Amino acid sequence: MDRSADPLSTLAVLVVNYGSHDVVESNLTRSLGEDFPGQVVIVDNFSTEHERERITDICQDHGWALLALPTNEGFGGGNNRGAELAIRRGATDLLLVNPDAWLSVETIRQLHEQVRADRDLQLAPVVLRPDGALYTAEVDLHLDLGEMRSSRRRPRDADLDQIHTWVSGACFILSVELWQRLGGFDEDYFLYWEDVDLSRRVVLAGGRVRADPALFAVHDEGTTHRADTSARAKSPIYYYYNTRNRLLYAAKLLTREDGRRWLRRTPRASYRVLLQGGRRQFVNPLRTFWPALRGSLDGVRLWRSHTASVDRRQ
Repeated sequence: MDRSADPLSTLAVLVVNYGSHDVVESNLTRSLGEDFPGQVVIVDNFSTEHERERITDICQDHGWALLALPTNEGFGGGNNRGAELAIRRGATDLLLVNPDAWLSVETIRQLHEQVRADRDLQLAPVVLRPDGALYTAEVDLHLDLGEMRSSRRRPRDADLDQIHTWVSGACFILSVELWQRLGGFDEDYFLYWEDVDLSRRVVLAGGRVRADPALFAVHDEGTTHRADTSARAKSPIYYYYNTRNRLLYAAKLLTREDGRRWLRRTPRASYRVLLQGGRRQFVNPLRTFWPALRGSLDGVRLWRSHTASVDRRQ
């Protein structure tokens, strides 16, 4: 088959790397196999010289395009730079995949077919953990609670105006037209919550957000942000940005009333973020409580600064 005639030839697969060259190579080769007809763009957020050398060698071995950034521009910034390169090289659709995620070419093809037919769709597969347990599908952000819940658990009488539904940045696909209309990821987040923000802006731009229950990817999140080898412990970066960016999202995308409610619930919400890593890690407060406290305080400052700026413009 002529590769240029394959619909996948217009698709670009984007992966942002930060110190995970071996994971990138293992999961991408597992996902794409040989002779993948589309583009593969690896964005290397600089971590070390050794890592830069290794990811450069891997990209050369597989024929993948490497965009080697001089600094770490975060998840959103890295994907934005990779998308710019892919679009210049002729991509019409973008599949974003985490370094620690994999899926099959057939799944990619079915995702791509749906986005080719619906240019306003942000589409994800159902994402599983390596043991087959659910990692994420469609997720509801309940504005009245400031908490995340699976859309499968949505009450029948739920007020849809008080729910923002999103899909994980671990794996999703959308058209270049939609991506450019949104302006890509909001880089103010740097890490975490930028996917929640993007999905909300898809809806505000007249698009749709959906996870296909018949299609699957696998995500082993522990390979990129666990603090140690324990099953649940997270990194200080995880706690800082999750607590900070919750309030950044509130500043950018919620009403003043909802934002104030989120401010009042910050201690409870930040503690729930900490519990994602289990209570055993609390013996090291410098890696847990302190990053969460700093993130919460910085988030409060961002919310106040943003709302004050809105008030001045009005």
